[in-house]
Amino acid sequence: MSTGREGPQAERWLADTRASYDADATGYAEEVRNLLERLPAERDVMALFAERVRALGGGLVADVGCGPGRITAHLRKLGVDAFGIDLSPRMIEVARREHPGLRFEVGSMTRLDLADGSLAALIAWYSIIHVPDDALGAVLAGFHRVLRPGGLLLLGFHVGDTSPPEHQENAESRPESYVRRRRPSEVAAWLDEAGFEVEAHPTLTSAARTLGVLLAHRQGLEDPSS
Repeated sequence: MSTGREGPQAERWLADTRASYDADATGYAEEVRNLLERLPAERDVMALFAERVRALGGGLVADVGCGPGRITAHLRKLGVDAFGIDLSPRMIEVARREHPGLRFEVGSMTRLDLADGSLAALIAWYSIIHVPDDALGAVLAGFHRVLRPGGLLLLGFHVGDTSPPEHQENAESRPESYVRRRRPSEVAAWLDEAGFEVEAHPTLTSAARTLGVLLAHRQGLEDPSS
């Protein structure tokens, strides 16, 4: 896999993603606000994730690509010290307005402004779906860097074999225009390459879509099962 170094192509997909979510922040927040209430399978995944984080002694958990903050807020209700990061300034404005008192900041998963080993866990729920294949290796390496040894990683993504072209000149300016679909086995292999050990990789039928879920931990000196 490519290292995904920053360059013109990276700047273009990042700019496209930021612009699409900035333009649709309010509408998107309204669309997904109560989504978890209708998706028991996804709530079960979140509950398991929160249980594992607590069992490992807790600590900071980053919700990367947090959008309007719905997952961040849900994890906080489950007793997890979660905070949100998103590429879109407008999404962060919405998250702060809808969830006052919680921590949200603008940032890119391609260059996380977090110290090495500072996180107990990281979740990227429907957010790596916008990352091109040639940039995903660097993103996963960044996740590995900021997690402590044994730290947990939870990914949620669309399952499939087809993705849009790397750049669509006439694409509708909506987040869905940039969705990339991947096979769980493919993502699991990339995680292994980045230094993670995959613990579980179920697929869920959720909201009329097939969702891939991968729970992994950063390999290191700490035993995540202890």
